[in-house]
Amino acid sequence: MTNIQNILTYFNQLPILLQIVWIGVLGLFVSILFFLFYLYYLRNYLRAEEVISKNLFTEYEASLINYLYSGDGISKITSEQQEIIDKMKTCIQDKFKRTIFISVLSKLKNDISGEMATAINTLYLKTGLIKYSLNNLESKKWDKIALGIKELTQFEVVNVYNEISKYKNHDKQEVRNQVQLYYVSLFHFNGLEFLDNLKSPISEWNQIQLLEILQKFDDQEITDISPWLKSENDSVVLFALKLAKIYNQFQVIEILLNLLNHKNKQIRVCVIEILGYFQVKEVKQILKINFGNRSEEEKVAFFKIFEDIVDEEDEAFIIENTSNPNFKIRFLAFKLLKKLNIEAINLLKVNASGINNEQIFKFLEII
Repeated sequence: MTNIQNILTYFNQLPILLQIVWIGVLGLFVSILFFLFYLYYLRNYLRAEEVISKNLFTEYEASLINYLYSGDGISKITSEQQEIIDKMKTCIQDKFKRTIFISVLSKLKNDISGEMATAINTLYLKTGLIKYSLNNLESKKWDKIALGIKELTQFEVVNVYNEISKYKNHDKQEVRNQVQLYYVSLFHFNGLEFLDNLKSPISEWNQIQLLEILQKFDDQEITDISPWLKSENDSVVLFALKLAKIYNQFQVIEILLNLLNHKNKQIRVCVIEILGYFQVKEVKQILKINFGNRSEEEKVAFFKIFEDIVDEEDEAFIIENTSNPNFKIRFLAFKLLKKLNIEAINLLKVNASGINNEQIFKFLEII
């Protein structure tokens, strides 16, 4: 006690500035101790939670596998399956356990197909998990809304179309992506109806995902893409162009020719590539008329498709572009000319000037 009094007396005799410094040091020391103890507790807590998660995952996985293989091959639920359903109904009331249970269901759903996949969907409904997914749709947090839609998509709940459609123009792109995946995953080409009045852009990544899903259903009849090619939403037009190419939609060639004058350069370039893929010769005359006013990307795209639709009438245009300032176009022009008229290219070679042209000729001798 005397020592403490001495320390306090000494402290009171110190200048105010030193007192403040010592108080700060003491406060910092206490804070460090607190955070060290907190980190120690947090580490042990997370380790314990990880062990519990692994054990629950293993337990639920075993129960679900037992559920799948205890069926009698008909639509009725067996007594053993009902027992598992009742057990899971109790478990999922706890949020932590519910999260693990859904992760197990998702894993099994990804690993199986056919009747077993249908049984997983039935279990999702029977245990009441759908209630929690629908509750997420009412959340004010966008990530919960997206999670709810994702779960409803994965377990193929088709009768919530109207509830999910409320979010097709949500402010968050992640939510819109999940809505679009729901439409296409469950309703295939018919699900693309959301494109009709879509105002928000479709992300490039989601376009890839949608196309990947659609290509799993080759037996489906593709819907008319003409309205989407005329959409005011540029991302919808770009997606429709991908559909036109993948599914060989020759019936929209007239619309594609009109799109060569679209205000969006990316769309124009894409259209040129598709018309070349379809080997539509009409594209040549349209692009030649105002070739000089086209962007560099369009010019390069045009010359890349030229090889499949070139003929003798194009020789003068090609020779003109052997002096094009763009190296890519100049190289492609020489390459086309070599295919079309070897004598003409030899004449140009004699009069060639500049190191770039010499490099082109050397390369053309190789190929």
